[in-house]
Amino acid sequence: MFKLQGIKTNDKHVFYEELNTYLKGLISDDPDWLAGLANAASLLFLTLENINWAGFYLLKGNELVLGPFHGKPACVRIPLGKGVCGTAADIRQIQVVKDVHLFPGHIACDEASRSEIVVPIIARDRLIGVLDIDSPVLARFDEDDAKGLSQFVDILDQNLAWPESFV
Repeated sequence: MFKLQGIKTNDKHVFYEELNTYLKGLISDDPDWLAGLANAASLLFLTLENINWAGFYLLKGNELVLGPFHGKPACVRIPLGKGVCGTAADIRQIQVVKDVHLFPGHIACDEASRSEIVVPIIARDRLIGVLDIDSPVLARFDEDDAKGLSQFVDILDQNLAWPESFV
């Protein structure tokens, strides 16, 4: 059984080191991608402060489809290039959005969300999907979050066995 203890620090570098250590502990013994993403979403939702949604969208054809998450029910399908998630997937770059209402084409699944960060998941040069985290706080995310969550996604990629249909 995995025991989660809160991460008590105001230093984001220390926070992400501990978070990523927890993630390794959660997924290192079982490479099942679905279970791994479900536990990763839960870990993020329980440890990150001031967020209201954390989860994954996975690439199917030319759209992202809702995967494991924690938070309010969400949009099921997002076309590539649309909204923050679709943009991050389309250009394969992390999106740190300080105010989602200023992002052209933002898709509002939860009207309480004010800021967002989306990290593409890429394995063997193929897009798997994205990690999406929303916050009800303006400018909740910054470059330190982008770096820490990029490492989080790298750990997922290094430890999970993606289906051949993904890679």
